[in-house]
Amino acid sequence: MAIGPKLGQATDQNFEATVLGASKPVLVDFWAAWCAPCKMLRPVVEDLAAEYGERVTIVELDVDANPIIASRFSVLSIPTLILFRNGKPAQRIVGYQPRASLKQKIDAVL
Repeated sequence: MAIGPKLGQATDQNFEATVLGASKPVLVDFWAAWCAPCKMLRPVVEDLAAEYGERVTIVELDVDANPIIASRFSVLSIPTLILFRNGKPAQRIVGYQPRASLKQKIDAVL
């Protein structure tokens, strides 16, 4: 999967600064190239990135390339989306869900 134009890249190396140290909420999309539901979710996540704009940073993290962070946050199934607020997980969404459901869960934290 190519990185979408609106999605940043989180890694084991930059996670602290990119996600935990961010001044605004960050939604992390935990995914892998072989994951079909992850591919289905990608356009939805890109659409949310466009909608939330400056209010929420949305990044992706490839669990195969970055196993330390995936393990640290107990990501056992993908896709998993975790919304971090003030450096802490505030919402966890596991599996493919429709856009309206994702938006409702994100809005509940904002």
